[in-house]
Amino acid sequence: MEIDITLNGDDVTFEVARSDTLLDVLRDNGYTGAKRGCDTGNCGFCTVIVDDEPVKSCIRPVSQLGGTEVETIENLGTQDDLGPVQSAFVDNAALQCGFCIPGMIMRSKALLEENPHPDEAEIRDALSENLCRCTGYEKIIDAVQDASTRMSGEADVAADGGRVPTNDTCRGCDCLEGGSDK
Repeated sequence: MEIDITLNGDDVTFEVARSDTLLDVLRDNGYTGAKRGCDTGNCGFCTVIVDDEPVKSCIRPVSQLGGTEVETIENLGTQDDLGPVQSAFVDNAALQCGFCIPGMIMRSKALLEENPHPDEAEIRDALSENLCRCTGYEKIIDAVQDASTRMSGEADVAADGGRVPTNDTCRGCDCLEGGSDK
């Protein structure tokens, strides 16, 4: 059967089996950002956004998604031009093995679009369906809080995606005066 969806802003048609999950179809067609973890919907590694809601793609039958808008991590940025949530995760060292990170970033993006200024409890609640076995979550929470300020325009972001140094954040070097940070 054929299924028509809007994927990362493009109208696409995929040939699918009735038993295919959204994750199967995405990965079979080169969208490998969403990871296959548990295949039971328990880990959240496969999280993508469907019609503005985070969805665990490993348990979502693609046959139910005709006419929907699907967004994957591939739509958020590139290696050379990261999106604000991606760059906040990098700058806050909120990743180790990286396997859960695409799902965490997609769920964080959905949270921040719904609630631009979540407190720590709201972030923890929103991410509670996504597991990470490496980080201990603290740096992930920090990254989401940082992404919140970046998305609202409250924080300056350097051209490389990092934060622009200020007198409050500089480590005592003379980089703000044109010197070197070496």
